[in-house]
Amino acid sequence: MFPQYDVIVVGAGHAGCEAAAAAANMGSRVLLVTMNMQTIAQMSCNPAMGGIAKGQIVREIDALGGYSGIVSDRSAIQFRMLNCSKGAAMWSPRTQNDRMLFAQEWRLMLERTPNVDFFQDMVKALLVEGGRCCGIVTGMGIEIKSKAVVLTNGTFLNGIIHIGEKQFGGGRTGEKSSTGITEQLVSLGFDSGRMKTGTPPRIDGRSLDYSKMEVQEGDVNPGKFSYSNSTKPLERQLPCYLAYTNEAVHDILKTGFEQSPMFAGRIKGLGPRYCPSIEDKITRFAERTRHQLFIEPEGWETVEVYLNGFSTSLPESVQYKALTLIPGFEKCKMFRPGYAIEYDYFPPQQLKLSLETKLVGNLFFAGQINGTTGYEEAGCQGLMAGINAHLKINEKDPFILGRSEAYIGVLIDDLVTKGTDEPYRMFTSRAEYRILLRQDNADIRLTRKSNEIGLASEERVRRVQNKSRDTDEIIHYFKTVSIEPEEINPSLDSIGSNPITQKVKMFGVLSRPKMTILDFALNNPPFKDFIMKYDSEVIEESEILMKYEGYIVKEHEVAEKIIRLENIQLGEDFNYSQLTSLSNEAREKFGRIKPRTIGQASRISGIAPSDISILMIYLGR
Repeated sequence: MFPQYDVIVVGAGHAGCEAAAAAANMGSRVLLVTMNMQTIAQMSCNPAMGGIAKGQIVREIDALGGYSGIVSDRSAIQFRMLNCSKGAAMWSPRTQNDRMLFAQEWRLMLERTPNVDFFQDMVKALLVEGGRCCGIVTGMGIEIKSKAVVLTNGTFLNGIIHIGEKQFGGGRTGEKSSTGITEQLVSLGFDSGRMKTGTPPRIDGRSLDYSKMEVQEGDVNPGKFSYSNSTKPLERQLPCYLAYTNEAVHDILKTGFEQSPMFAGRIKGLGPRYCPSIEDKITRFAERTRHQLFIEPEGWETVEVYLNGFSTSLPESVQYKALTLIPGFEKCKMFRPGYAIEYDYFPPQQLKLSLETKLVGNLFFAGQINGTTGYEEAGCQGLMAGINAHLKINEKDPFILGRSEAYIGVLIDDLVTKGTDEPYRMFTSRAEYRILLRQDNADIRLTRKSNEIGLASEERVRRVQNKSRDTDEIIHYFKTVSIEPEEINPSLDSIGSNPITQKVKMFGVLSRPKMTILDFALNNPPFKDFIMKYDSEVIEESEILMKYEGYIVKEHEVAEKIIRLENIQLGEDFNYSQLTSLSNEAREKFGRIKPRTIGQASRISGIAPSDISILMIYLGR
């Protein structure tokens, strides 16, 4: 019935979709197996993509040839650039999305991708021969052979849904959990654990009084995620709204604490620290009399809204009573209550940096199975797992991004090197080189690398080359052309900056706070003619490179010093037990994690500088 595939991807969430697309676009014959063809790329939680650090990841996925940026643009209903009041390293794009349109666009893109086949069934076991994964066994008992398998099971592995004192098996509301894989992997020697995540109630927007809430519009000049020409910025947008809980809401919620599965101990897994449930918030932050809530529309046409900030697993009756005490929610109707879900994951220190497992060859893990949370974190892992599965079966070196090259590199290095015992979420603070890893330059950082492995198209490379050429032209202009006082002083006066008294280079004036490239065009017709040849993306990139030139140069210098350690390789068969000078902890952790380089070894939790010095001496460094 089935041919032998190159790569089988198990699960069609954000990680699975990116893995299937990447492997197929590189030339592998791919089978995407999902328990429900109608929920491919479903937004199980909030209807949004991007945000702080996550927006940078979506841009990186797009630059590498993934689909998340394109799908997000095509299904967007609002676009906002977050953190614009801070430095450029902190700017983070975010879209609100039409949930149904997002899933539809993903499915259509996959169906239009040559080499991707689909099959609907649960996967209950893996085929493992000679220490390598060579296929799957479905719930119907069908064996399907392949050269590699990527597991992206999300929250479905032995998933249990909790609402108050009620609990039932499920990987998502209305969908059954997946069984068999955890037990088999544990029998093969893998360690597993439990994590939990949650979701808020969904509300009928027709029952809300928005006049009692604060409106939150999108950007006046909205941008987009994808660097390609296949998407366009939004011409119209839907607003979101802000509301707040109060002490009366908190008092009602507290009445359900005895029935809370989290407080009663029925949930054993740890939840995301930075996205706590509402009951967790009012316990941990008892001094606060209110908490902010975001009312997010779920699409252009639907009346369903997502109540971001009100994740809960309290009894549904308690949820409803508390909701009606929120201003604007007095007459609210609930489509479905919030719930918590507990599921199996596998501590990611059991993986190589390629996301291939150390115990079983040609078996890759991506997404929440690795202990992460978030669409973006899952999507980038899926992309990298799909890339590396294709490279592995074609006997090519793995594609690994460094911490100074991408947020994706930071995420995977953190997981594999440090592990995680709570759902891992990306933040800008996790990246040492965030001035280098901005959202505006992901295409310049990554497109050529992706093209070299056969993923990003030549057309993408040409766009990057043109962008680099144009930014170079603008920067050269600013560094070589001078400006007269009468041409720039009106602009300086408008931003409260001191006027110039003589002709000076434009580059020096641009370095002033609040000064922008477009300010030079107001009273300077020749410059206006020059700058209007370029699109806004190029102008923004040029301005950032000039304003932050000193910081960027310093960060490059620091990164280059650290990269020297990354270039000192440690073989997978390195025998650490022979180095008796190492601490017992270092020998145990080096032997278990098997760091790829001295740099990675230095980042392992608990490793002392003296342990690294011993390795360097042994290697003759």
